[in-house]
Amino acid sequence: MARMTSSSRPLLNRRLAEFGTTIFAEMSALALSTGSINLGQGFPDTDGPEEIREAAVRALRDGRGNQYPPGPGVPELRTAIAAHQERHYGLAYDPDTEVLVTAGATEAIAATLLALLEPGDEVIALEPYYDSYAACIAMAGGTRVPVTLRPHEGSFRLDLDELRAAVTDRTRLLLINTPHNPTGTVLTRAELAAIAELAVERDLLVVTDEVYEHLVFDDAEHLPLATFPGMRERTVTIGSAGKSFSFTGWKVGWVTSAPGLVTAVRSAKQFLTYVASGPFQYAMAEALRLPDSYFADFRADMLAKRDLLAGGLERAGFKVFRPAGTYFITTDIRPLGESDGFTFCRALPERCGVVAIPNAVFYDHREQGAPFVRFAFCKRTGVLEEAASRLKTMGA
Repeated sequence: MARMTSSSRPLLNRRLAEFGTTIFAEMSALALSTGSINLGQGFPDTDGPEEIREAAVRALRDGRGNQYPPGPGVPELRTAIAAHQERHYGLAYDPDTEVLVTAGATEAIAATLLALLEPGDEVIALEPYYDSYAACIAMAGGTRVPVTLRPHEGSFRLDLDELRAAVTDRTRLLLINTPHNPTGTVLTRAELAAIAELAVERDLLVVTDEVYEHLVFDDAEHLPLATFPGMRERTVTIGSAGKSFSFTGWKVGWVTSAPGLVTAVRSAKQFLTYVASGPFQYAMAEALRLPDSYFADFRADMLAKRDLLAGGLERAGFKVFRPAGTYFITTDIRPLGESDGFTFCRALPERCGVVAIPNAVFYDHREQGAPFVRFAFCKRTGVLEEAASRLKTMGA
């Protein structure tokens, strides 16, 4: 007979005790129960290029990837990732020793942090941050040290003095996200140069999440941190096909870095999924070779959707921070007479049939994010038009 678990000890590992059901699950369930438009979770409501979907079908039919693919990823995709980095950024990587394919960027983040952190190591992350960062740092036994992006002249900006002051003798790595989710900030050349100088000066590793690299707008420019002096050998760059090609369910991500760092990450990754997404890897190898016109059209479409939803939010009374990157808009609800994003988002479906996410879930300092709410605009134009129309009725 199995021994009963002691009731005095919680079932969930104490490192994960603060992480319950995600806000995304809660709000998506609320969207379904109320019939609301879900602008909370960041996934497109249409598929990506038809030729890439057909490439996946072709791989399935040809028997490519239906069994375990190679641990580092299929050679075709690793070669395509390396070619993509050189074509767009002038970064040369060896596909055999400096590229690792993962089950989406989420696994890349987890494997990287599990590989590189020891218990007690400090990780500086830009707050607000994607919720898996906090959970992965906790699982690795690290200590997260948030440096808060704060509103300034219509966008959220990094205080470089605050970043420098956060580094201690226990700091192991910097976790950077640009273009930044949820604020839409794209770090400037000067900001990235300062981060690079700090990393070199203090001999820090840097993990940089660049999954929205092809979604930058207006005058913003995506500049990989690995291109800065002294950074290639100490930077783990994380990319994702889901955000650039609108096949988020395929879960194809990757890591590019120096051989020693890739080997370390692979050592952790092999005990997570081992391998994943076999046929989809072949399809994504073709996606990464799409012409520049694809990326230009993709950006133009998302820019139009950004402006459509931003205009609707402004007319509804929100203060809108128009993003320079990603497909999220952060808003301030205080002009509406509100100050608690959780209460606001839980009531919003009944008020006007739209779902959003309270930014406070992305903060350690919850009070800093309390009045901010995030909307996703990676939806069909008609859906965004209807959402804007519904939001306009809030005060009615």
